[in-house]
Parts: sequence; structure tokens; C-alpha cells
Amino acid sequence: MVTIVITGRGGAGKTTLTANLSTYFASQGYKTLAIDGDLYLPKLAFHFGIDNPEINLHALLKNPSIKIDDAIYQDMKTGVYILPGSSNLYEMLNISGKRLKEIVKEIKSRFNITVIDSPVGIPFDTIPTFKLATYQIIVIELERSPIYSVRTMIENEVIKLKQLGEAYGLKIGVIINKVRESSHAIDSVIRFLERDIKVPVIGIVPFDPKVPEATNFGMPVLVYKPRTKASRGIKQCGEIMEKELFGVKRKEGYWSQLYRSVIRVLGIGRF
Repeated sequence: MVTIVITGRGGAGKTTLTANLSTYFASQGYKTLAIDGDLYLPKLAFHFGIDNPEINLHALLKNPSIKIDDAIYQDMKTGVYILPGSSNLYEMLNISGKRLKEIVKEIKSRFNITVIDSPVGIPFDTIPTFKLATYQIIVIELERSPIYSVRTMIENEVIKLKQLGEAYGLKIGVIINKVRESSHAIDSVIRFLERDIKVPVIGIVPFDPKVPEATNFGMPVLVYKPRTKASRGIKQCGEIMEKELFGVKRKEGYWSQLYRSVIRVLGIGRF
């Protein structure tokens, strides 16, 4: 039983990766639960085509008499179980995340993997669940960060989130998302993260217009277009995490081979 919290800045792709990594693990036979821990801007349900679930996480937080099972939905396209939030503004008012930890503690024992999507920046909504988690994945994106400002972005965001995870004893990794830059630019980013910040990079996910297109159709890109470049990158991240979590090693694909070639050239150790 493993619990993973996904953190990062707004627009980095936390929710997308929560949905798709959950899909990957479910595809490999793990009973997987995805929880929308962003209490004030929940979007995870949209990635699975769930529209305004009447019973949801917000209902559980407000009414302890509701059974948790009634708020969990299984997506038949992916096999992922989802505990979605509410898109109703009034249900978000005067909400408290204090009971979120109790809900996660009660439900996570029924699943091999629980993946929690956190809110933007410092994840105040999901911090209580860090006590139950094993891993923290920090998602960073380079699409809106020119390579010359990446160092500042990492120092402002990744270091703080890393320190937060370390305070709770979590194992921490970074996924670099929406990559457009040349391999040379990526080399320097990986070097800075691994050598200077001392946080391992799990993998690289390239920018791909099929990702928002998949969301518009209410499904993870791994299902919508399983062979597109983003899907291949996400799958390789999932394989690396699976090996770390369960000791399962699968044949490496193109993006994993490219990433490991970069690591070898830089002489960086792995976790």
C-alpha cells in the first residue's frame, strides 16, 4: 500500500499527471485510487469524464455520516477509482481539510496505490496527508519558463516543496513536464536538479497538444492516444516509479533510454 502526493506550481500539469500515472498503475494490475486534494479548485473529475458528482470529497468533509464508498467512482475506461471534489462553489465555502487525513487513512488500505492531487504551490489542503504518504512527486514545467530563468523557478518552488516533503520523511522525485527545449537545455536542468538541489529526476514528459485534447474528451491521454509522445513519456515515468515502489522492471522505451543516456553523460547517480 503506497500513497503518493503530487505537488507543483499552477499549470505544471499536476492533475494531468495524477490522472495518467493512476491510469498507468491501474493498467499494470494495481488497484489504484486517485484523490482530488485541491479543495478550492478541483479538476481531477474532468480528466475522467465525471461531471458534477453529487456525492464527492467535499460532501464527505462536511458530512461525516456519508459513507466514503458512496463518493468513490470507478472509471471503466481506465480501471482507476476516483474520489473527486465538487465543482459547486457553494460546497467549497467554509470547507475544512482537517478530516481529509482521516478519510485517506480509512480508505488507502483498500488500494495498492493512492495518488493525491495537491493544490497550487504549498499544498496546504493536502499537508495533513503527508503524514500518511511515502512519496512526493514534484511536477515542474518548462513551457512557460525560458531556460535562463529555470534556475530561479526551481529555487523558488522545488526547494520549498522538497523541504516540505523532507520534513515528513517522504521520498521525493521530480517529473519535468511539457518539455519543448533541446536536449542540451534539458541536460543543464537535470544537472541542476540532481547535483545542486539533490532531488532525483524521475523522467521527462514532452509537450504534446494531444494532452489537452484528451482532457476535452474526458479521458487520460494514456487511453485517448496511448502512442503519442506524451503518453510514451508518462509511461516511462510510471515504469521507473513502479520499479522503485515494487521492484518491477520493464523494458525501457525511447524516452527512458534518452533520459538515461543524459544521466550517463552527466555522470549523475540514480535513486
